[in-house]
Order: sequence, then C-alpha cells, then structure tokens
Amino acid sequence: MADTGQLIARTGIVPKKSKGQNFLTDTRVADRHIGYAGISEGDRVLEVGPGLGILTERLVDLPCRLTCIELDDILAQYVEETFGDRLTLIHGDAVKVPFPEFDVFVSNLPYSVSTPIIFKLLDYRFRTAAVMVQKEFADRMVADVGSPEYSRLTVNLFYRADCEIMETVPASRFNPRPKVDSAIVRITPRKAPFDVMDEATFFKVTEVTFNHRRKKIGTSLKSAGMVRPGADIPHLDERVEDLRPVEIAEIADAVFMSRNR
Repeated sequence: MADTGQLIARTGIVPKKSKGQNFLTDTRVADRHIGYAGISEGDRVLEVGPGLGILTERLVDLPCRLTCIELDDILAQYVEETFGDRLTLIHGDAVKVPFPEFDVFVSNLPYSVSTPIIFKLLDYRFRTAAVMVQKEFADRMVADVGSPEYSRLTVNLFYRADCEIMETVPASRFNPRPKVDSAIVRITPRKAPFDVMDEATFFKVTEVTFNHRRKKIGTSLKSAGMVRPGADIPHLDERVEDLRPVEIAEIADAVFMSRNR
C-alpha cells in the first residue's frame, strides 16, 4: 500500500477536522494495534472507520471474517475498490447503524464519536476491543476515583470490562498531525465486580450525578426527580467524583428501592 500522503492525494480525500480524520502513518503502530486485539482463526472482526486502510490491510490477511463500517463516501468507495469481497463493507454512520455480530472490535476512533461509539460498544457481546483514541479520552477510560479524569465513562467501563492503556501514540504518527497524542486501549468484557438491583437505574444515577459532578449528589438527584421525600439514600452530601463505582451502586440500589415500594 502507498504511504498515507500519496493515498490522500490519489483519493482526493480532504481530511476533515470536524470528523477527526487523522490517518495513522506508522506501520509498526498498526501492527501492534492489531496484535493487542488478539484475533483468532474464524473470529468475526468489526472495524469502525477503516479510513485509508492501514489497519484493514492487515486484518484482511488474517483468517477472520472482517466487516468495516465507513461513513465517508470517498473512503467507503476506496475501501470497496481496494479490498473488494475480502471484507463486508457497511456504508453508513457507525453511531446509528446496528453493529453486526462480532467477536473482536478494532478502530481508530475520531474524537467526535469516541463517547457514543464506546457506549454503544458496551451494549454488545464481544471478546476484545482494541481502540485508538485521543490520550485525554483514554485517561478518562481508566481514571482513578478523585482524579479530574474520573467520569461517567470511567464508571460504565469499570462496571462492564477491564480496560488498559497499551501504549501512547505520538501525534507525529498521523497525517494530518493532530494537536494531541493518542493511545491504544484494550477493552475486555467481564462480569461486573459488584451487583446492582437494576442496571438502568445504576446507569441513570451515574449519568445524572456526573452531569453535575461539582454538586452534592442529593442536589443532582432531587433536580432530576429521582429522590422522593423521606427516602433513605446514602452519600447524598457527597460528590460523585469522590465515590467509587460500588458506592454509586449503593445509591442506585437505594433509589431503585425507594421508587418501587
């Protein structure tokens, strides 16, 4: 495959900042990215945003069944013409179109869709995901309680999967060069480390409280109409950024019980 600069010129693609189109140029990083995914023979692999195909050209050589989702018209045409029937191409918006069944997820995610794609990914059954995201987003994925990066994303991921930063990728490894570094993160689903009475309530409590992370939890929940007068809810005078996920679960269980009496 030609280098990224030549491909940009050949395809006529104009990388769009609004879409976060920064194409990886380092083949060694691409090799490691695929390696982190741990693909086995016969796996159904889903790649979101193949772009100019630096990951795709490696995936099609593996004994797996590859499906790619690409939104950009020019890039979708390029992928189809380059790889043909060696993969299945879905031309559409990965945020909106249903994912096919898959075992492994691989993607270089634009920052603009990182949050919705990760939350969508967590609703599917899969074995491993290896995603490239902006470094600051990766830090949010694995943040510790009390840190500025600790977020709703952190809690939702912790509840559903093990998440680890595999390596930081300098901005110089992309064309055009972004303003910030990226990181490759591996996500491995597992059983939740604690039980909740109702997952929908747990995720809603997490969302509402992190939307107002500087406010006391009681204030946030009351504003959202989630706390009834006289309900016995723990941690109401604390802030969610200081609570471990299991403590957020305690709040969610109490909210659920109070609303279902």
